[in-house]
Amino acid sequence: MPKVALLNQNGSEVGEIELNDSVFGIEPNQHVIFEAVVMQRASLRQGTHKVKNRSEVAGGGRKPWRQKGTGRARQGSIRSPQWRGGGTVFGPQPRSYSYKLPKKVRRLAIKSALSSKVLEENIVVLESLAFNAPKTKDFKVVLSGLSVNQKALIVTADLDENVALSARNIPGVTVVTATGINVLDVVSHDKLIMTKQAVEKVEEVLA
Repeated sequence: MPKVALLNQNGSEVGEIELNDSVFGIEPNQHVIFEAVVMQRASLRQGTHKVKNRSEVAGGGRKPWRQKGTGRARQGSIRSPQWRGGGTVFGPQPRSYSYKLPKKVRRLAIKSALSSKVLEENIVVLESLAFNAPKTKDFKVVLSGLSVNQKALIVTADLDENVALSARNIPGVTVVTATGINVLDVVSHDKLIMTKQAVEKVEEVLA
């Protein structure tokens, strides 16, 4: 089983924690991680793009010239697609880009992402993380004590408003709960900082 140092909020080592092999110790499947990231990014698309087809463009009620005898090509409307200002053929319409991967694939992806962080030694486990009041300065002190100066994902067992509000104004720092941990967040942050309780919760769900 992979073992990592257990740190307190000041960055001092207070012990060691054994991580579950089936969650944090598997061989990462890079292709599955890629599939999960593509799926999540597709789900984030708004899909509000819209063009007007010939029935929606204003004007064009009258036939521009008579059918025969002018020597010109027959036309029925100045809002046909071949006209400047006409409708668009097969243009984008509002739609959802989201889709789902099989449950087993999604579980393998998050396990692979977590195991990658362990292999890269980019995971930090804290005994606890708590603040008496929302204070960005205090959160920066914690990050400094942990020697974290990159993008960091903070995972807590449950929603702690003081932690979330303290980290909100720090660029590159994101706070999620153990139930909200996802592949896109894990791979797009350099460091993964989890509380001991969050590790236990994640292992309970994924092991």
